[in-house]
Parts: sequence; C-alpha cells; structure tokens
Amino acid sequence: MQRNRLLAILGLSVLAALLISAIAPYDRATWLLEVAPVLIAAPLLAYTRERFPLTTLLYLLIAVHALVLILGGAYTYARVPPGFWVQELFGLSRNPYDKLGHFMQGLVPALLAREILLRGRFLANGRMLAFLSLCVALAVSAFYELIEWWVALLAGQGAVEFLGTQGDPWDTQSDIFLALIGAGTALLGLGRLQDRQIDELERSAHGRGQA
Repeated sequence: MQRNRLLAILGLSVLAALLISAIAPYDRATWLLEVAPVLIAAPLLAYTRERFPLTTLLYLLIAVHALVLILGGAYTYARVPPGFWVQELFGLSRNPYDKLGHFMQGLVPALLAREILLRGRFLANGRMLAFLSLCVALAVSAFYELIEWWVALLAGQGAVEFLGTQGDPWDTQSDIFLALIGAGTALLGLGRLQDRQIDELERSAHGRGQA
C-alpha cells in the first residue's frame, strides 16, 4: 500500500507540473521539445506497470527527472531561476541548470538498463553489468545530442532555446560528460539499494504466483 500511495503521489505530481508548465511557457515549441520524453515515457510506464513493475527507487528517480525536464521546458534551460542562483553563488559564466538535466540523463538510463539486464537474467551482477549499463547511459546521451543537432538543422535559429548552449563551444562534450558522471553515481551509489528492491519485487511476484 505504501508503494502504491507513493507511486500515485509521484504520478500526480508530474502530471500537475506538466499541466502548470503548459499554461504559459517561455516558448511553446521549446516546451514541447523538452517535455517530449515525459509525454513518451509516462504512457509506457503506465502500460508496463503490471507486466514489468520497476523498483520504487527507479520510479522515484524517473519522476525527479521528469520534473527537471518540465521546469527546463517551462522557462527554457538558460532561464531557469534556480540555475541563476547557482550561477551567482559560484560566479559561473552561464546558467548551469541544463547540466542537472544531463546528469539525470545518465543516472536514470543507467539504473533502468541495470534493472532490465538483471531481472531479465541477461547478465549476472558484476563488472560487465556495470559496464553495459554505463554504455547504455552514454548511448542515450549521445543520441539526445544527435536529436539536438537534427532539430538545429530543421529549425535554424528557432532551435537556439532548445539547444541552450549559451555560447559554450564545448556544450555537447560537457553534456555527455555530466551524463557519464550521473551514470557512475547511480551505479556506485545506488546499486545495492536497487538490488534490495529487486529482491523485494521478485519475492512479491513469487508470492502472488503461489497464491
């Protein structure tokens, strides 16, 4: 019951944030591009919730990632107010909020890949599992950079807000590096917690199967 209640709260929070952000975003086209992953992932998660429920940890982190994307879409990443606070605090030359998004872009896919590989019995827990989970996260990050490139080619100057480079010539490389840090943080810091929750899910599924 506690898990179901938490999942309901997470889902309603993301939905509320999405609806509020849609009222008057800074740029409607940029908002749609930024929240597109949320619009794609939410139905998939709802559809697979019974067939292949994820760990509570992963649902929580996916919700946090969704909220990061939604806030970035509402303001555009270069104009998110908390980013300006961090910029002023550390004397940075640009709003760094987008780097949080890319950190999460590494953290969440790494744990998702790890969970699927483990629970599908594709790999045992060990170095190869960690390596491939890291590779998946980097592949997701690199593919997203390709999407940004394709949008820039199609929209020209209209893609400036979506790209959010803020004049940084190394923005793409730093984005992928932040995803790498996020993936490494996930695997090193959250792997054991994920393992425990996977064990709980499997015991629960086994218990339902015997009932």
